[in-house]
Parts: sequence; structure tokens; C-alpha cells
Amino acid sequence: WVSTFQGRLYYVRVSAYNMKGWGPPASSLPPSAAPSWRESDGREPRRRGHIEAMERLLQQVRATHTHYCCGASKLQNPSRKQSVSRSLKHLFNSSNKFVKTLKGIYLAAVFYHKDSLLVTAEEQIPIVEVDDSYSSSLMQDFLWFTKLSCMWEDVRWLRQSMSVSMSSSSTLQARHKMLTAAGQLQQNLLGTHNLGRVHYEPIKDRHGNVLLVTIRDTESQHSLFSGKWMQVTKLQSQRKSLSTPEEPYALDILIITIQQDILAYQRRSTHRLAPGLYLGYLKLSSSVDQIKVLVSQRTPNMLCHTRVRDNANVSREEWDWIQTLAAAGEKEDDQGAGPRAESHAPLLYYELQTAIKSLLKHINLPLHQARHFRLYSQEVVELGHGVSFLLLLPAADDVCSAPGQSNPYTPLSGFLHLPLQMF
Repeated sequence: WVSTFQGRLYYVRVSAYNMKGWGPPASSLPPSAAPSWRESDGREPRRRGHIEAMERLLQQVRATHTHYCCGASKLQNPSRKQSVSRSLKHLFNSSNKFVKTLKGIYLAAVFYHKDSLLVTAEEQIPIVEVDDSYSSSLMQDFLWFTKLSCMWEDVRWLRQSMSVSMSSSSTLQARHKMLTAAGQLQQNLLGTHNLGRVHYEPIKDRHGNVLLVTIRDTESQHSLFSGKWMQVTKLQSQRKSLSTPEEPYALDILIITIQQDILAYQRRSTHRLAPGLYLGYLKLSSSVDQIKVLVSQRTPNMLCHTRVRDNANVSREEWDWIQTLAAAGEKEDDQGAGPRAESHAPLLYYELQTAIKSLLKHINLPLHQARHFRLYSQEVVELGHGVSFLLLLPAADDVCSAPGQSNPYTPLSGFLHLPLQMF
């Protein structure tokens, strides 16, 4: 049954005997053409007008630096190709130092098309050095850097606008060096603004190296500055590692995991759910410097979920039933009443029973551990493109696990913990 929680979140207590033996009433009809749940309390879409407001702000920002962009020369200028070629080998040789002696931060650009990667003339993944050391604020600097993947064309302007001196803060200096490294890849090496998406986490090794990875799926194996295309398997087989299997260098980790982990994540994270109503599981974990979201490796761009039905609309009747059940739940809980069948429950009641069992099986949780789970009943989360979510949450103390906290609600395999900003 359902009981109120701080006026916004509600318990959904699930037990074995209320999950079986009942079937939907014959009179229930799918709410395909029913009035929406929003009409129950007259609310408007929460995000109405937000996109337009963001567009206006963006135009205001861009108007302030149009003169920088207008004077920028085109990247792929044939007159510069000769000078670029002379510097290519020198810049890419940093990858050799990277795996031997240097300890610091590096930026790698992974351009792929099907099963091939863009490599340098020396058959290396394009890598440039960012800095020879990093501070304790690395994760915050990394999360800032990931935002550049939405505005690669503004790297040059940002670098010019960021006044950095020896007296500047370490954070400002570190971020300016990230911009410089990205600019080297764009203008001197690859000849393209678009470096793709930033991988959701840096690759670290025990030797003090950190590798930031950008990934771009190209439409074809088009020609870039002094580069060539190579099969991933060939690159992996020809790689001569200087590290041991027990303590691999970050570059070795990148090459070993590039096919099964990094490229697979990139492909899966662009998949869109089919239209419908889904039940999602919201589970967070916190550390000193970030919050992470639990997702499935198969669909890392969505919460762990299961499909409830094809129709994404939650009808006014169904929403009123959820609110009525929530209001009655607290009284039943105080009186110790057990779960009971709802004689006038809508079809959604039985659909949720099936969905909860399916979702718990997906996240490897036995049914009895979910007796204090809650259904978020403030709203139906509408993601667009005909996709809607109802959210299932653990008990209040277990929604976000603290560092070192033992948590029985976190599955061990087949899942990822994505930084909240990346998700």
C-alpha cells in the first residue's frame, strides 16, 4: 500500500501475497485517449518555456563575442598544412613520454568509424599533454571540461578570454591548460573543431597518469591531417606495452578497454527508448567530490527501468487513484492494516505490480527487500518523444549512499555509477 512521506514521496510496500492471485478487472480500459494526469490539479508542464529562455540567454552570450569568431581563420587551411606536418611528430611524441616517465594529465581523441580508429602516422591514438601534475580538484576540473563537448567551437574564444598568470588560482591554470590541449588537437593535429563527447570518467593508473578521452563517431573515414584509419583489433594486437598486467599504464587501459567498454558505452548511450510508460529505479551514491547515479550498462543514458505499457499517458483517473491511495495509506499504516486488494483499482494497479517484480529482478533484489520502497507521486516524469517515467525509490535513508556505507540495494554487476553531471 502507499503512505505519505513529507508530502511528496510515498511508500509502496510490496509483498509476495499482494503480487499474485489478482487479475485486472474486465471493465478496465487502457487510457490511450483519456485526459492527462495534469488535468487532475490543473498544472502546466514544468519545463514550459525553459528551452526558449535558454535559447535567449545563449544568444545574448554569443552576441558578446561574435567579433572573436568572425576573425577566426578556417581550421582546414591548406596554406598551414606544411607547418602543421612539421609539428605533428613532435606533438604526438608526448604519447611515448606518457607511457615511460611523465606523470600528469593527457588528452586523447578517439575518432572511430564502425570498427576502425583514427591514428597518427606512428599508429598511435592522438594524444597531447595537458599538464605534468594534477591537484585534488581534478574531478571538478574534469566535470568542467566535459561541458566543452557542447561548445567545442568556442574553445579558442574561451582560451583568449581567460586571463591566466602565475598568480592565478590553480583551478584557473588547470582549466586554461585543458583548453590549450583541446586547441592543439583541433587546430594543429586533427583539423576539426568537433572532438566528440568526453568519456564519463578519466582513466587513471597507479603510476600517476590521468587520461581524458573524447570520443567521436564519424560518418565516414574521411581524411584528416596526416592521420590514417586502423582496425581496433590490429591496434590492440600491435600495441607493445611497457607496463605489467598488474599495473597497466593509462594508455594501455584505454587500448585494452576501447572496444568492449568505451566504444560500447558511446554507442549504447545514444539509444532512445521506444514510446511508452516506464518504471525507473532511482539510486544515488555520494563521495567526497561528486554524486553518482546507478544505471544499466545496456542503457547508460536512462535510469534502471522496466516497461510498464506502450501508452505513456497516465490518465486523470489513474492519477486520482494514486493520490487517493497515498492519502489513505498513512491511516492504514498507523492502524497496522495489511495490504488488501482494491476492488475499484484501475488497470495501472496491476501493471505496476508486474513492473515492480520485473524491475526488482533486473536489479537483483529479492521482493522482501523492497517492502519499504516508495513511488514518487509528485509528478509523472515526462522525458519527451512519447516516453514517461514513474520513479521507484528506496527508503529515505537509502536513496543516496554515503562513502563507505553498506547498501543492500546496489547491484554488483552489469551496472555503472555515472557522475550526476554526465548522466
